[in-house]
Amino acid sequence: MRKVFTVLLLLVTTLANAQVNYDISLISKELLPYASAVIRNQSVYTEVKDNNTLYHIKTAITVLNKNGDDIAHIAVWYDKSNVIKSIKGTTYNEFGKLTGKFSEKDFEDVNAANDFSLFEDSRVKHFIPSIGSYPYTIEYEYDVKSKQTLNFRDWEPNPYTGLAVEKSSFTFACKPDFNIRYKEINMPAKVNTGTNKDGLKTYTWQVSNLKALRSEPYSPLSETYLSRVKIAPQNFVYAGIAGSFTNWNQLGHWSYDKLLANRQALPPQTIEQVKVLTAGITDVKQKAKKIYEYMQGKTRYISVQVGIGGYQPFLAADVDKLNYGDCKALVNYTQALLKAVNIDSWYCVVYGDNSKVSMLHDFASMNQGNHVILCLPIKNDTTYLECTSQKIPFGFLSDFTDDRTVLACTPEGGKLLHTPKYTSQDNLQIRKAGFIIDKDGALSGDMVTTYKGTQYDNPEELVGEPLTEQVKTLQKMYTNISNLSIEKLDIKQDKKQIPIATESIKLSARDFASADNGKLYFTLNPVNKQRSIRDVRNRTNPVYINRGYTDEDEIVYTLPAGYHPDMEPLNINLTKPFGKFKVSATISDGKLIYKRRMELIDGTYDKDSYHDLVEFYQTAADADSYNVTLVKN
Repeated sequence: MRKVFTVLLLLVTTLANAQVNYDISLISKELLPYASAVIRNQSVYTEVKDNNTLYHIKTAITVLNKNGDDIAHIAVWYDKSNVIKSIKGTTYNEFGKLTGKFSEKDFEDVNAANDFSLFEDSRVKHFIPSIGSYPYTIEYEYDVKSKQTLNFRDWEPNPYTGLAVEKSSFTFACKPDFNIRYKEINMPAKVNTGTNKDGLKTYTWQVSNLKALRSEPYSPLSETYLSRVKIAPQNFVYAGIAGSFTNWNQLGHWSYDKLLANRQALPPQTIEQVKVLTAGITDVKQKAKKIYEYMQGKTRYISVQVGIGGYQPFLAADVDKLNYGDCKALVNYTQALLKAVNIDSWYCVVYGDNSKVSMLHDFASMNQGNHVILCLPIKNDTTYLECTSQKIPFGFLSDFTDDRTVLACTPEGGKLLHTPKYTSQDNLQIRKAGFIIDKDGALSGDMVTTYKGTQYDNPEELVGEPLTEQVKTLQKMYTNISNLSIEKLDIKQDKKQIPIATESIKLSARDFASADNGKLYFTLNPVNKQRSIRDVRNRTNPVYINRGYTDEDEIVYTLPAGYHPDMEPLNINLTKPFGKFKVSATISDGKLIYKRRMELIDGTYDKDSYHDLVEFYQTAADADSYNVTLVKN
């Protein structure tokens, strides 16, 4: 018996050691190219139980270099509805030897709310291992209880470029009568279904030996090439409210009926005020514009993310009284104001980001949006409103919610709509300058820049600021004009549906042109320089340009008397499927006239066009660095 016990003990010890053998030499060399970190083993287990969702995550990740530190950063979000049950972990050196342990007390606990949040209770516990040498391995596990069954976390086995995966698995477990839908995105493995020892229905995905994907500039959204599994329930409970959906129409119907309905009552005096405000205006859109501007002048944006407040807006009457709200509350309030004068509008859920992330047409789930905007379904003139900004023009979305699919929640149910797209012709920046260079190299003159479309926001940080702060900002914007001094600045905004901002500057700069041996030297384009981009050989991703724009610059230099330019001809005209670049410099009546036009066209292009894009930008960067020499006659 003693011999048997000894053998069993040795076997258990051997198995235990084998389970935590994270020696770097055991990583397949095939996984190392482009990898900054490697997931050695990961297990994600999600279980629906008694109207709650339980998560158990266990991960071991080897960090190969400093670029992998962020990937190994552990961040666990929580609030009143998502409770952390336990966290623990260990660290190992490159040979897989244990070097340390950590627990929940070692995590930094910080408020995850932003500066403009009032009631947000979201917090995050995070831990960054302080290990001085590479490679190292960190193994951790934690449990979280979410008090709802509406939202489930996506599974992303390789959520970043530069990350390889030895082994990762995901299991979703629920009672047999709890029906779900799932969507596999770029998944190399399909689901396996079964029943576990507790009689729960299980859906399991498992991947292994996933090579790291290289980070490539101008790649499409990561959702298009990284792996992901999304899960949504058929029946659910959220904050005590039951519901059911299998498509966007049903989800929008539930949102309207359970979260939005009966929250738009306003005090009688406010209704009367709105009617007086719009009296005599017959055009629906102009009437809506008047109300929108009234709302902007009355309210301010404050984030609210507590409990059901994550999805349900404040009562309109509360916003009317308090004069603040989050995106949901301000949209709901604006709806109520419009309703007071019989203007219909739709509450729209959207993913707000500079990248254009759309709702998936073929898969409805509640976690695809993070923001709310308002739609006015005016016949032949559908108009969208951003209700969280006191400055944004009526009907203009800027680059935060433009050109993407959104969910409109209406009395008839959910409808997928697409927000307006601003093209390269809409997003204009037109600059005209008249500069004088004197014999000492000093510069003086006037410059007028017109910004339109999504470029309208370019000078926004200057608006309403003291002149001293405006000057500091302009000196950062125009860093290539050394010793820049602003003598006069004027900014005008024309708040059309595609708005226009005009920036007029009277400026001077000593030593703009460098003097040497009787000659003057200066850069022809000091105001709008293009940077080159790195080349990538054997590219795998298509070329994706997220947003198009057009820049036009014209600078007329009056040269100092007795000088003429000694320069090579500058005349470039490039045309590619993704854009156009044209630049020229001519001499006429003692003046040097510089013209530049850059147009970039958004869209997705073949991966082989990336080399052309590199050359395109390099040509522009070289032209923008063109130097002029002024020589005495």
